[in-house]
Parts: sequence; C-alpha cells; structure tokens
Amino acid sequence: METIEITRAAGTTTIDKVLYTGKTHTSGGRDGASRSSDGNLDIQLSSPGSNGVGTNPEQLFAAGWSACFIGAMGIAAAKEKIALPEATAVDAEVDLGLAKAEYFLQARLNVSLPGLDEETARIIVESAHRTCPYSKATRGNISVTISVTI
Repeated sequence: METIEITRAAGTTTIDKVLYTGKTHTSGGRDGASRSSDGNLDIQLSSPGSNGVGTNPEQLFAAGWSACFIGAMGIAAAKEKIALPEATAVDAEVDLGLAKAEYFLQARLNVSLPGLDEETARIIVESAHRTCPYSKATRGNISVTISVTI
C-alpha cells in the first residue's frame, strides 16, 4: 500500500500551534460508522432522509458549529464584560443540496440571546462569527444566514 500526499490549497492559513486534534475513523461512508480515537464518539451513520438508525454528516457539522459558535460568543461577551444569558442557544441548520448537478452545503444559525438588547446581541454575534473556527472555515465557501432572537 502506498501513501501519497495531496498538496494544501493555496491561500490557506497555516496553524502555528496545534491545540487539539480530533481523530476519527470512518468506514462505509454515509451508511457506515465513525469512531473517535479516544472512544468518546462511536456512531452509526445513515444518509439524510433515509430510514437508517444513524446520524449524518450534516447533523454532525451543525452540532459542532453550534457548539463552537456558543464558545465564540462566550469569549466575545467576556471581552465586553457581559454575561451570556443562561438560556443562550444556537439552532443550526445545514442543508445539503444541488447546484448545477454538484453537491453543496448552506447553513443557518438561529441564535437565541434572551434578555440582551439588540446592539449588545449584534456585537456578540458578529464578533463570534468573525472568530469561530467553523465560521472562518465556511466564510466565502457556502451561504450562511445568521438570525438572532433576543
């Protein structure tokens, strides 16, 4: 068996210091299974809209992005010396679709910051969207809509 290296795309950011590496092994694609190297993730996968018992990559991406986004909002709020509301939440929706016979994603982040005023909520969400690694990864690559309920 031979391993080949695929060159990184030009213009990408090179990390100076790796803080954590999530490692998974997936087999069987959308109808397979995925397991993390530490055993904390061990899931069955199934295609979106199928009757399969597992989750799908779009749900996993939505869960990861929404969790990361809440973390980024927490950092933004701390910088502004504001406590995030206890009921802070993000409902993420990731669509898998077709455009010109090619597969693409698009997403919506529905942020809930109950009790904050509009200006404060806007500052926190805009800062989070600038700094969240998932938001950075998708910026300019997929359509993203963010709405905020206060």
